[in-house]
Amino acid sequence: MSETVEQALKLIRENRPESIDRALALLQNTVYSFSMKVCGHPQDAEDTMQDVLLKSVPHLAKFDNSQALTVWLYKVARNRCVSSRRGRFSPARNLSLDELIPHSQELRELQSSAATDPEAALLNSESAEHLKQAVLAVPPQYRMVLVLHDMEDLSTAEVAQIMSLRPGTVRVRLHRARLFVRQHLAKLAKARPDTGLVLHAAAEEPRPPRCRRLFAALSDYMDGIIDDAMCDEMDRHLHDCEPCVAFLDSLKSAVRQCRSYHPRCDAVRATELREELLHRYRAAVAALPK
Repeated sequence: MSETVEQALKLIRENRPESIDRALALLQNTVYSFSMKVCGHPQDAEDTMQDVLLKSVPHLAKFDNSQALTVWLYKVARNRCVSSRRGRFSPARNLSLDELIPHSQELRELQSSAATDPEAALLNSESAEHLKQAVLAVPPQYRMVLVLHDMEDLSTAEVAQIMSLRPGTVRVRLHRARLFVRQHLAKLAKARPDTGLVLHAAAEEPRPPRCRRLFAALSDYMDGIIDDAMCDEMDRHLHDCEPCVAFLDSLKSAVRQCRSYHPRCDAVRATELREELLHRYRAAVAALPK
């Protein structure tokens, strides 16, 4: 559950002018940040923030459960993003696991470059723009799950509610979105002249069978939701397979970068909108049954 939405609801319950203002500021930042991650354009993010908050304000005082408010708010924001003018919502494209997991050559490269961690170096120096490119390159149905789970810190169950998906489908899409972002960032790292890495045009080698089987479960392993038997098997494999350890580290690095990205709305624009929101909120509260 979003801690920001939970905090906003607590402030709303205090029902003091300064608390309401702080609550609306938190919700503004939440909707704007989510919209920027999904749509990638500041104007669309502002439009979404304004539209979603104006629709939400009359209902805020009625919520007594922060999880319900979280799901409702993100569902409204998601629908608004999908209909945005500039949002990158191209026709649906399925991501196959085979196109996202590495071949033996890339595993060796990852192992040899693990000490310098070129992906992390790239993101540290040019973080926001490169991560934005990577996330926006993810096909929309996978991107939305990635943003909600890893970047907005919602649970698998909450994402499933917002997206009207089964939890198992959420986990599959999340894993493939993570792999896609990792792959995209790896390509950016290889393209840098100072990394010492080059792209290879040689014929692809088959993946080691044991490695391939475990790649499909890496996100569940990372998130600690894998069954004990599979966890033990993966622990043993990673103990003996340094290239897979390097790959797992690079996937964790990509997820950390996603979680660290927090775009914020222009302060003046946010303040202007909040004045209108406060007016509408007071009117909505006054209209509630006594």
